[in-house]
Amino acid sequence: MVVIRLARSGAKKRPFFNMVVTDSRNRRDGRFVERVGYYNPKASANEKGLVIDTERLAYWQGKGAQLSPTAARLVKQAAVAKAA
Repeated sequence: MVVIRLARSGAKKRPFFNMVVTDSRNRRDGRFVERVGYYNPKASANEKGLVIDTERLAYWQGKGAQLSPTAARLVKQAAVAKAA
């Protein structure tokens, strides 16, 4: 099954997450098909903390990819921020 989830990167105590499309059997930080966005929980006020390519996200969901619970929460948060 293809899944859209977060892959952690960044230094110790400075997390940075890439939102990736991957096979569900791959490791969390392992091989992925495509990067569709990123999430930086430690972003300062002048940096973007969440960026998602909604066109590619819709494409992969159309192909049957499932969102992980955390990725679904972030997509919902991005949609609310974009509407405001």
